[in-house]
Amino acid sequence: MKSFEVVGMGAMNLDQLFRVDQILVDGEAPVKGFSYYPGGSAANTVCGLAKLGVRTGFVGAVGGDEAGRALIDDLVKCGVDVSQIRVKKAVKTGSTICLADQRGRRSLYVMPGANSLLAPDDVDLAYAHRAAVIHLSSFLDDLQFELQRKIVAELSNDVRISFAPGAVYASKGMRQLIPFLERTHVLFLNRSEMKLLTGDDFAEGARKCLDLGCQTVVTTLGLSRIRPGAGGREAVVAGHILSLEGEYLVESRARKGEPVVGTLGAGDAFAAGFLYGLVKDKELPQCGLLAEIMARFCVARMGAREGLPSLAELSERYYLESGERL
Repeated sequence: MKSFEVVGMGAMNLDQLFRVDQILVDGEAPVKGFSYYPGGSAANTVCGLAKLGVRTGFVGAVGGDEAGRALIDDLVKCGVDVSQIRVKKAVKTGSTICLADQRGRRSLYVMPGANSLLAPDDVDLAYAHRAAVIHLSSFLDDLQFELQRKIVAELSNDVRISFAPGAVYASKGMRQLIPFLERTHVLFLNRSEMKLLTGDDFAEGARKCLDLGCQTVVTTLGLSRIRPGAGGREAVVAGHILSLEGEYLVESRARKGEPVVGTLGAGDAFAAGFLYGLVKDKELPQCGLLAEIMARFCVARMGAREGLPSLAELSERYYLESGERL
């Protein structure tokens, strides 16, 4: 048996979240609120999995400052193994400035800090091989992109790759990401990232990714109104799944009046729910439902991790909405 069910690798950032009425191109507006939260896409997903009792670890870098200690402590609190997080004492921990308005729109500005110092000598390939799944998210700099590409090339086939490229890597285009995509077991993108990567909307874009070797492509759609099939009813859809097994829409189960406080980290929570289903051998529609439930827990609180549920909370909601036990 593998030591870890999921090991994450990606940027580690302290999110500085500014709540505003509107995001401006030019002009002046008041800030309605400001908070700090732990962040980083893969780190958020791994934290969500650890809170569900999944055996997890993380590979990344922080600075030798208070922010770095806080990010490590938060992962420890969630139950993540942090032995492979490197502390770069000479620089500050990575951070993001996030502007979020009342309509759920966001603008993110990233200062990579210590993330840009993660080097090949910092990564133990033997540690990665102890995982059933490696979940990768992006870094800003080319050095770490090439490092991840090298790791993907050297991993044995018994390690499945989960990949959340985000806008940073999606903007590189399909050609640059082929080494990742041809080895990816599950690819996570949102609708705009899919367009950025493939030039197509989610359905056709997912087929392109499948043709390159991805086994499953998951696209989060926010809450899009889609008419499934010929003459089908209009549904509010949170996600789309395309795999070698089939194609599925993840319908939103949100009830009227359910709070949506902030959308930061919703996609990462969606990935956590899906991966939880994957490592527990659930079918893809069940993975999609778990993903959608996790995202709803996330958006009910500010910050990417504040609303992430325990296994008991997820199990209760899943039973209420599916009639099945986890």
